[in-house]
Amino acid sequence: LPRGAEHVVASAPGIPAVPIESYTVEPLQDNVFNVSNGGHGPKILLFCGSMHFNLDGSHPLLGMMPDMMRAKELMAGEPGIPHLLQAMAGEITMNRAGSGGMLARLADVLAASIIRSWVENSGGDTRGWIAAIRDRDIGRVVAAIHLQPDRNWTVEALAREMGASRSAFAERFTAVVGETPARYVARIRMHQARQWLIDDRMRVSVVAARLGYDSEASFSRAFKRIIGIAPSHLRTVDGSSENR
Repeated sequence: LPRGAEHVVASAPGIPAVPIESYTVEPLQDNVFNVSNGGHGPKILLFCGSMHFNLDGSHPLLGMMPDMMRAKELMAGEPGIPHLLQAMAGEITMNRAGSGGMLARLADVLAASIIRSWVENSGGDTRGWIAAIRDRDIGRVVAAIHLQPDRNWTVEALAREMGASRSAFAERFTAVVGETPARYVARIRMHQARQWLIDDRMRVSVVAARLGYDSEASFSRAFKRIIGIAPSHLRTVDGSSENR
């Protein structure tokens, strides 16, 4: 559930749901817990968990994901998924030392495998972010942009990442991604700025300087043009705007 949608899990339709608060929760390690209801009948092992992406919520990857991904439908493209699930079940049932840490790492790999399989095998538009990362050359450029969003990327610098001329790169990038390299870079930089403002509580002036803007005003105009609101509106204290 890429966007954490509210949901109910049941073994069959029409069965009343039992609130998760009524279950017994036993900490295993860090953020790993054993949740059980102490009921009778056949035992079922069900893995539930959550992940926090180091991405802005409006990142193109998260925006394009479906409301729900069914791992079973992706197993054909990722034959390692059943083995990961078996390894996780083994860690739980054998109750060995360090099982909590092992579970957390295996869960990370499982989630990454599901997302990768979706990226590689999902249908949809032949242009855009998915098409970009499927293209080896353009994908390398996109990865470089996301790795260093605060770098002063020029079209020439991006073309060097792909090993092509400026004109050939710009034409191919636009054809694959659906927007110009400059527009894509600006959008990713503003998403990074939004994350700095919200998650890291950076001052607008600090973010502007970090992204290489000559003034806070010019950064604010660019931010509002792409994100839709002024960066100062994200700096709030007790519901009032903090203009700094």
